[in-house]
Amino acid sequence: MSLQVIINGIATGSIYALIATGFALIFNVLKFSNFSHGATMTAAAFIAYFLVSSKGMRLVPTLLIAGLAGALISLFGEFVGFRRILKNHSAPTYFFVSSITLGTLYEGLVTIKAGSNFFNFPSFFKNPTVNVAMLVVSTGDLMMFGISAVALIVLAYVIQKTRLGRALRAVSFDRDTAQLMGIDSTRIIQLAFVISGILAGIAGVFLGIKYTLYPTLGSLVVKGFIASVIGGLGSLTGAVIGALLLGILETLLLAALGSGYSTIAVFAVMLVFLLIRPQGIAGSNVQEKA
Repeated sequence: MSLQVIINGIATGSIYALIATGFALIFNVLKFSNFSHGATMTAAAFIAYFLVSSKGMRLVPTLLIAGLAGALISLFGEFVGFRRILKNHSAPTYFFVSSITLGTLYEGLVTIKAGSNFFNFPSFFKNPTVNVAMLVVSTGDLMMFGISAVALIVLAYVIQKTRLGRALRAVSFDRDTAQLMGIDSTRIIQLAFVISGILAGIAGVFLGIKYTLYPTLGSLVVKGFIASVIGGLGSLTGAVIGALLLGILETLLLAALGSGYSTIAVFAVMLVFLLIRPQGIAGSNVQEKA
């Protein structure tokens, strides 16, 4: 029973890891929390649903369209909502206001198209469950974990081993110095938003498969934010660790206490981390700034 719950928690945590990593990536580069990330996730998932899934196409095309849509939406947000603020060296408050405004805009557009209805992705798997020893594992959970793991491994390789990744790390460390060294910081920031948007689109589809698709699905981005806090804001490794721990903890609490108390307990854990170790598991003391 407990092992079954832990496996389910790891699968849920892998989705949270996609959200938290996209969230942490923007924080790492620009040192502000992008609260339009959840609405980007929702909008990309709905675009994939209406363009691909509702026509009976399979999981891979759905994820590709969602990732592309997330990248374009995120890139639009960077250009419209954040670039001018960044160039003017405006106060951090403007980033917060702009991200909230963009999130409200995206959610409003989705609501106009979808109404207040709930949508279900088609069944992508012929066999809904897989028997592993004495355990019954959802095929969807296995696919979510596998694809999420591949996406995060590819991201880690790009950041650690490629020229673009080194430029991204340089800009996140000191944007002005990187610019003086010949790095086009604007392009690198755009790259960060594109990667964040791709992860948001994939996460949106997975959340829609696991739960259901509705216009306020983006509210679940708070789970990614909590995972980032636990792991350490600005730390991509910490975001993954925090997300997996959050997924396991949430699933265990859900089985033991029910949905109401488990939600309260998860927020209590975040508050404990903020009081005892505000930098998180793998992070350092990072302050938001422009």
